[in-house]
Amino acid sequence: MKKRWVIPDIHGYVETLRVLVENCLQLTKDDSLFFLGDYIDRGPDGKSVIDYIMSLQEQGYNVRYLIGNHEDFCIRSFEADQKRLIGKSSVQREWERYGAKSTLASFGVKRPRNIDEKYIEWMKKGEFFIELDKYILVHAGMNFNAPNPFDDIYSMMWVREFKVDASKTGGKKIVHGHVPVEYGLIETLINSNNFNFIALDNGVYYKGKDGFGNLMALDLDTLELIAQPNVDF
Repeated sequence: MKKRWVIPDIHGYVETLRVLVENCLQLTKDDSLFFLGDYIDRGPDGKSVIDYIMSLQEQGYNVRYLIGNHEDFCIRSFEADQKRLIGKSSVQREWERYGAKSTLASFGVKRPRNIDEKYIEWMKKGEFFIELDKYILVHAGMNFNAPNPFDDIYSMMWVREFKVDASKTGGKKIVHGHVPVEYGLIETLINSNNFNFIALDNGVYYKGKDGFGNLMALDLDTLELIAQPNVDF
């Protein structure tokens, strides 16, 4: 039976991702796997997370992936740093507040401009949203104050609060990551018909915080939720 899995924010925890995909999901090439963005920052090995997803693609697995706000930071820092002789750009200084140093270290570089460009190009190819039969997958959310929320790509990567206007989604449910949500609330959002969105990010980088610290996967058809505790710690 073909399955459609969604995995949110991974944040550099590659071993946790590997255990989730290979041991828990036991992914096959008949399945579809959707990633919601934020592959880098906070955790120790953003480069290896991207390498792992690239390897799945190269092996012929059905993988689609979104671009998250942390990839946006990385891309803009890379481009800004290419234009500088010395010093850090303002976007790099901002990025460093949210985990850039661990990402740069994983690439073995000190400046964003020295990241292998194939990774920047991979990030740029990430989709801003994926529309399916019953769901719209986005990294952060959507701006429903806009005449057409599908035009506001910044909000899809960055918005923190939004109220779904079902008339603008065709009645489809929003599935997103970006802001960590307590485990019990994620279950409530999945199992209740009273919500038109599902938030999946459980803050895999939180250590010792009750209700957090798992990398999640959701089966879009059965609504089975799998929580893999962080094994990289």
